[in-house]
Amino acid sequence: MFHKRILIVAATTGYQTRMFADAASRLGFEAVLATDRCHVLEDPWGDRAIPIRFDDPHSAADAITQAGPFDGIIAVADRPTLVAALAAERLALPYNSPASVEGARNKFVARQRFESAGLPVPRFFRVPLDQDPAEVTARAPYPCVLKPLGLSASRGVIRANDPAEFLAAFRRIEALLARAEIRMMRDEQNRYIQVETFIEGREYAIEGVLTDGRLQILAVFEKPDPLDGPFFEETIYITPPRTDPSPLIAATEKAVRALALTRGPIHAELRYDGRTAWVLEVAARPIGGLCATSLRFEGGITLEELLLRHSAGEDVSNMRLEHGASGVMMIPIDREGVYAGVEGLESARDTSGVTAIEITAKVGHALEPLPEGATYLGFLFARGESAQDVEKSLRTAHGKLRFQIAPRLQVVR
Repeated sequence: MFHKRILIVAATTGYQTRMFADAASRLGFEAVLATDRCHVLEDPWGDRAIPIRFDDPHSAADAITQAGPFDGIIAVADRPTLVAALAAERLALPYNSPASVEGARNKFVARQRFESAGLPVPRFFRVPLDQDPAEVTARAPYPCVLKPLGLSASRGVIRANDPAEFLAAFRRIEALLARAEIRMMRDEQNRYIQVETFIEGREYAIEGVLTDGRLQILAVFEKPDPLDGPFFEETIYITPPRTDPSPLIAATEKAVRALALTRGPIHAELRYDGRTAWVLEVAARPIGGLCATSLRFEGGITLEELLLRHSAGEDVSNMRLEHGASGVMMIPIDREGVYAGVEGLESARDTSGVTAIEITAKVGHALEPLPEGATYLGFLFARGESAQDVEKSLRTAHGKLRFQIAPRLQVVR
């Protein structure tokens, strides 16, 4: 007999969706999925999910409301957060307001709110896709960064050091946003490209959970690889960081208040130059992909279990990470092609400190690197006594992997 019924609003497929469903099963919760899929098909994935469309959030919220009641609600990834907020409002469940998650999802609106709250922000403006980018090059602050407003995980983010690079970056992002899978989102913000002054410094990330607007820090990650462009592919996350996290935490707390987020998980991205902590974004959802596997809380509790308990109204304020350091490497795709396999996997798994390796690329599948790509080859996980130990384990194991990527065949017409 289930004692809690939790709604999980998520993409049709994804590692996190399965991880949350498995965590709910371990807790004895009933996980009800609401996923972006065609309502005409009769349960194509066999998961009895509520079929919704993210491009029609109000109708999606209505469908979820009819399937209630629920004891809690969680959104996985950025797009589901608005549907979750609208549904929570109808169901009178504690969650973020629709206005707060809309601000968090839109990089331009978030920058405006950060600026109004007195947070340091780079010079920024947005350019409609139908405007001639040549008209904008003269007012761009070089070096600058061009980015889509609605994509995540650094997809489409490109640095430009001069007008020629600006034009090339703009056209490249424009082509990305013209792809069918992105146009199908029918997202207004995908009609713009944001331009920002490039911020010097190292990048960090913060994982937290909000209760009535109070932020509980779950983990602070450092990203040891410099992210200076021209693209910004994230690779290694390690916690705890090798720097005082206080300025990062203070800036994140202020950014959360600026966005008026109040309930549930948050994932913040920041740059820090040793003097100023610049908040890049605060997403109203947990860390993506399989990265959450790198976090283990005392008693062996996973991040998914912690967030499910929190959504059900349990007090999680006493939960702390297990002793030591941990980290994850998102294995980057370094060239375009077709995945053909990997060698050295057993040797990499035997590397001291490595706890798991998950190769998520499938043989025969096309691979596409950033800035257009949206996936990784897989994930490496490690634990150790210190951040240095974890970083060494991840880099050593990665060095043992030899990925076979075949060239894509050109279609001749």
